[in-house]
Amino acid sequence: MTTSASVPAGSGSATVDRDTVTDRLVDANEQYANAFVDPGMDARPVLRVAVVACMDARLDLHAALGLELGDCHTVRNAGGVVTDDVIRSLTVSQRALGTRSVVLIHHTNCGLESLTEEFRHELEMEVGQRPAWAVEAFRDVDQDVRQSMQRVRTSPFLPHTDDVRGFVFDVKTGLLREIDPA
Repeated sequence: MTTSASVPAGSGSATVDRDTVTDRLVDANEQYANAFVDPGMDARPVLRVAVVACMDARLDLHAALGLELGDCHTVRNAGGVVTDDVIRSLTVSQRALGTRSVVLIHHTNCGLESLTEEFRHELEMEVGQRPAWAVEAFRDVDQDVRQSMQRVRTSPFLPHTDDVRGFVFDVKTGLLREIDPA
C-alpha cells in the first residue's frame, strides 16, 4: 500500500511503502464505510446507561454486557477510575443526553495494581515536567471500585446517582462480580 508519505523527489528512491497498524485500521474503516448504513440514531443511549470501564484490551464490553450499538455511553480510561474527566463525561451524558444509570467496571489483573504514584516522579525525571494528573494506582480492586462509586454518588454535577453500581470483571472467566458499596 502506498501513502502520501514518500521520499522527496530527486532523492533517487521510490515511494516509501508503509503498512502500519494505523494504515490497517484506516483500510478496515474504508471497508466498513462501504457497507455502512446510517442507523438513524441520535447520541442518546437507548438504555439510558453510562458504563465506565478500564481501557484494557481484554474487555469487550459490548459482548460481555450483551449491548448493541446505541445502547450505552462508554467511558474508558486506565483502571476505569472515576477522575475529573470521567465526571465531566458523565455530567454531559446525564444532563445533556439523558442517561440515568452508571455502571462501573474494573477488572482482575489490572496494570494499575502494579504501579504507584512513583510513576509520576519517574516521568518528571525523564521528560522534565511533572504530570498534572494522578496515576490513580491501587492495590485493592474492590476498594477502588467502592471509591469510584463514592466519587460518582457525591459529585454535585451528577443529578442521577441512585442507580450507581460497581463490578469487577474477571479476565479469566469473563464473569462480573458485584461490589458492595459499604
